[in-house]
Amino acid sequence: MEIPFNGDTRSFLDYLKFEKRYSANTIRAYQDDLSQFLGFLHFTYGQLPLSEITSGLIRSWLASLKEQKISSKTLNRKISALKSFFKYMVKTGVIEQSPMFTIVSPKLNKRLPVFVDERDIHVLLNKVEFPDSWNGRTDKLAIHIFYYTGIRLSELLNLKENQVNRSVIKVTGKGNKERIIPINEALFSLINAYVQEKNQTNVADRTYLLVNQKGRRLYPKYLYLVVRKYLSMVTTIIKKSPHILRHSFATHLTNRGADLHSVKELLGHSSLAATQVYTHNTIEKLKDAHKKAHPKA
Repeated sequence: MEIPFNGDTRSFLDYLKFEKRYSANTIRAYQDDLSQFLGFLHFTYGQLPLSEITSGLIRSWLASLKEQKISSKTLNRKISALKSFFKYMVKTGVIEQSPMFTIVSPKLNKRLPVFVDERDIHVLLNKVEFPDSWNGRTDKLAIHIFYYTGIRLSELLNLKENQVNRSVIKVTGKGNKERIIPINEALFSLINAYVQEKNQTNVADRTYLLVNQKGRRLYPKYLYLVVRKYLSMVTTIIKKSPHILRHSFATHLTNRGADLHSVKELLGHSSLAATQVYTHNTIEKLKDAHKKAHPKA
């Protein structure tokens, strides 16, 4: 059951949008979580003022979600949404104390990022033949940018021509935060040739870098299908998506000794903890080398 938001909840969502500068997807998720939570309270306990919402009531909602076999990851997001909401309510003086102070988020099993082996990436970038057509050149450029820069799907879709120069691209990431990613001469040449060909047409969108054969900006599903198609030619990993190329970019950098803080900045992570997962593969590689080479291993 969902109920209409009042002024306090609307104010909170505006705060996330204009002050915290959260992405539209995050705001929508938080909005859905709040609506679900407040609807549960209204249906179960009747209309309650925020000051009467206790940690016990919150636990009853979380328990009902667990009965529905909601994943720990989703539960954590919902808890995070409530923590942010009640923290804002305290900040604005609506309530004196957050009821979330005793709520503990469930532990998550850390899943290691899936990545493509460097040898398979070499085949993808240097051996696979792309069709001699506009779509073929678009697909090739997308694949190269994904791997050489590690940018997200949404970041590539929104990448503009004027954000690229000979040595770097300027990416607008989560929370509208900008970061600079170096590119090599080979990738710039590929981008430059693509732009020059695009500029010879009268219908192509000159704002966004990648466009389809009708000159229009690409949509997410198109790039998902492109990556899946070409990764299927070089690897047997089950999951094939743009994010796998991002994982491969980060894993290959760390395996070759890149500084973790540098990888963090390149990926646009807000904290180092999110980047540290890529060190696991480096550690495993060292263990394997030790086991094979050490006389007492």
